[in-house]
Amino acid sequence: MDTQNFDIFIDESCHLENDHKSVMGIGYCKVPQVDYDTLKTQIHQILIKHNQYAELKWNKFSTSRLDLYKELVDFFFQSSMEFRAILVKYKDRLNHEDFNQGSHDNFYYKMVYFLLRPNGEDANKQFRVFIDLKDTRGREKLNKIREVFDNAHKGESPFIYFQHIQSHDNIFLQIADFFIGAVTYKSRMASDEFIPTESKLEFINYLEDVSGFSLNEGTAPWEKKFNIFDHQPKKRN
Repeated sequence: MDTQNFDIFIDESCHLENDHKSVMGIGYCKVPQVDYDTLKTQIHQILIKHNQYAELKWNKFSTSRLDLYKELVDFFFQSSMEFRAILVKYKDRLNHEDFNQGSHDNFYYKMVYFLLRPNGEDANKQFRVFIDLKDTRGREKLNKIREVFDNAHKGESPFIYFQHIQSHDNIFLQIADFFIGAVTYKSRMASDEFIPTESKLEFINYLEDVSGFSLNEGTAPWEKKFNIFDHQPKKRN
């Protein structure tokens, strides 16, 4: 059987340890390499149709772009792309001292591992992983993630390549940013003190209708197209 190759683009939302946000999320957009160029061209055609030339980011959500965002959702669910996220609720419960050797970075490595792990269970597939560059310690973090997977797969990891890239350079990373932003925003609505905007609510409702899932809840673990793993740290005594 021929090897199937995929590119995975990972982004994070509310990932800082002390940012006063109740949740955090990490997610990816997964793209078959054989479809990469075609999908990229089709997405850029949609962006041009809506006069969108700036980077697509959840933090730059614009009410005037709602039709664009909805068309991108429709396109995603008709395409070969996949989305998966880990939603971490009650971030203040995280106990790094007992479970992560006292390090928020170690928790991050675990999240990347569990985010990607289901892909490694399928034979005859190889993956290149691209992660949004967040800070100056990028190379150190990549080496650690690579080491984790090499150890888990006894030197024969299907995750053959890891690289940091800038989000403005890749539309699939931007789609990951947008979806994970919507997922964490929906969850924060139930716990953080802020007034959600009507336009973001309209988009979230649309994404939930098309996907068939509530963004602040987990999906079935075997869900392929749009998967959310709902992680809740145990309450501290």
